[in-house]
Amino acid sequence: MPRTKRDYNLLGSDGRRAVETGLASAEWYHTDVTRKQMKTLMQRSDQRAIRDTFLWLGLMLVFAAAAVALWPTVWSVPFLLAYGVLYGSASDSRWHECGHGTAFRTAWMNNVVYQIACFMIMRNPVTWRWSHARHHTDTVIVGRDPEIVAMRPPDLLRIALNLFGILDAVRAMKIMLKNALGSIDAEEASYIPETEQPKVIRIARIWLAIYTATIALAIATGSILPLLLIGLPRLYGAWHHVLTGVLQHAGLADNVLDHRLNSRTVYLNPVSRFIYLNMNYHVEHHMFPMVPYHALPKLHDLIKHDLPPPNTSMLDAYREVWPALKRQLKYEDWFIKRELPPTAKPYRPEFHGDIEPVMDAAE
Repeated sequence: MPRTKRDYNLLGSDGRRAVETGLASAEWYHTDVTRKQMKTLMQRSDQRAIRDTFLWLGLMLVFAAAAVALWPTVWSVPFLLAYGVLYGSASDSRWHECGHGTAFRTAWMNNVVYQIACFMIMRNPVTWRWSHARHHTDTVIVGRDPEIVAMRPPDLLRIALNLFGILDAVRAMKIMLKNALGSIDAEEASYIPETEQPKVIRIARIWLAIYTATIALAIATGSILPLLLIGLPRLYGAWHHVLTGVLQHAGLADNVLDHRLNSRTVYLNPVSRFIYLNMNYHVEHHMFPMVPYHALPKLHDLIKHDLPPPNTSMLDAYREVWPALKRQLKYEDWFIKRELPPTAKPYRPEFHGDIEPVMDAAE
């Protein structure tokens, strides 16, 4: 019989079914890596992270200063656009890596950068720490993973609008206001421990005060420039993190317990890798999430014999993803089956869910 429509609500039927069938909080497949090799790969470095953080924030400062100096001429636009990408996209990978606690060796450094990046990307640092933990525990498990970008059937308009941060930012603002008023969304409450929920409310109130002060400054000066530096870059600088984020899992299998089936590694240019902090090595990151971003290329070289061939560029990846998303509009159960090299271990049945998606649907 045809499968019923997927229920992505974290309190819905698919989430309950994942718990009942053992898909939730299950054991995942991992490529064999020796303990010695893993110990080397997991070495954290303050020096590397400090360098990359100073480069990120330093470039933002330079671009912001140039934009302010040239405002309101058209010459300020290129600097604002560059600033926007570092604010609205590079912050996405910084909150992610520092949220894992792997960017810096020193814990407080991870936390400081995490708090800054969360504000930029408009993701409550308490909420998203728990949300992302669930994402790694139940990656692309329908009804369990709160961070699925391309659901089935995919909402292509939503993805397109989020290239400019429109829907995500509006939703983030609504959640921030709700939290600031002392309320926690029911879905969020399902994965945020009750003891942590007061922190969510406190941070939302601090953020609301910052945005209110920025708006007041813009009104007082009669200029939109303060908002172009705080807040609006989340809109006009979001395109890079959306383009790379869609590639992480879109078009691939759901409800399986093998990251080779549901995650995608893509080779990117050095600039995009800096913005994205090497998260283009996404199969590797999901298999071994405690390996720091700077060691992911080494991890890739070590285990690539067991992984599907990576996409050679962002363009190459979208040549695969775009037709898949269009087909899923019509055939919700269709997905791209990743091909493994001859040197790889085969997919193991015990690392699959009980749901068998349609592998090849007729046009």
